[in-house]
Amino acid sequence: MKRRNFIRNSSNAGLALSILGLAACKGTKKEEKQTEASSETEEVEVEIEPFFKLSLAQWSIHRMVREDGVDPYTFAEKAKKWGFSGLEYVSQLYNPELSDAGYSEEAMAAFVEKSNAEAKKHGLQNVLIMIDGQGNLAVSDEKERDETVEKHKKWVDAAAAMGCHSIRVNLSGSNDPEEWKKNSIDGLTKLCTYAKGKNINILVENHGGLSSNGAMHAEVMKAVAMDNCGTLPDFGNFCITRKKGTRECELMYDKYKGVKELMPYAKAVSAKSHDFDAEGNETEIDYVKMLQMVKDHGYTGFVGVEYEGNGLSEEEGIIATKELLLKASKEIK
Repeated sequence: MKRRNFIRNSSNAGLALSILGLAACKGTKKEEKQTEASSETEEVEVEIEPFFKLSLAQWSIHRMVREDGVDPYTFAEKAKKWGFSGLEYVSQLYNPELSDAGYSEEAMAAFVEKSNAEAKKHGLQNVLIMIDGQGNLAVSDEKERDETVEKHKKWVDAAAAMGCHSIRVNLSGSNDPEEWKKNSIDGLTKLCTYAKGKNINILVENHGGLSSNGAMHAEVMKAVAMDNCGTLPDFGNFCITRKKGTRECELMYDKYKGVKELMPYAKAVSAKSHDFDAEGNETEIDYVKMLQMVKDHGYTGFVGVEYEGNGLSEEEGIIATKELLLKASKEIK
């Protein structure tokens, strides 16, 4: 090969190698950028939605209604403002309007109409009505028990007209375990039979007395054995008896054991709260542990916030409980 041709060929080869090298460098830089971009993408935190929906128990604003004169029909407006999508009404907060009218058909119709209008106006869902002061479903006197069933029927009708899925009832009446179970089964079976035709569930909350004994409560559910009979486990209502003349609990049932026993029959869940520590955790209830049990039982419905404390205002307590639920839900497996 002539020297001139060799130099020309060598120059071309060098140029080619330089171009290849430059391309390789460019490719490396591009890959580095892609790797960096991938890393950045991986670091972006994905907001995980909770496995449940949020409802507000109207009892959380009972002091506003009873002491401050707040109109109970502003419930939907307040719940919307605080970030809830479901409403859990409390029957006694509409007294004396309803009680003075003897819970007449006209008075109940007006309650339903106004409640529906407010829920629709604010785009919220009516979930359930908590019934109080309508008699004892577990009383030993059968006549009185039947009268109690009759009094609850108008609330079943109201719940159906409001698009709720349930009413919550109390199983009070007898303190004898065997009598209580027998009476409870009878009262619930009669009320559930009526409610079935209205497509309404009858739910029992652990709400003091023997209903707060999770094992006995579950026995009643098993014995009734109706699709529209269920429980409303409350994280904090497990005091069976209180010291006479005080609110101090004398006999307390294990809250975690109780919720675990009631969850197989749950059609609603109540997140009770009283006090919070500096990190925003409930001081006596492990919300992560409670929510893990709720999820483990396949529950994906509404979890209702029910603040009953005195350390915060009702609004502050409601928001603190909601935030705790959302925080705890991120730690659930």
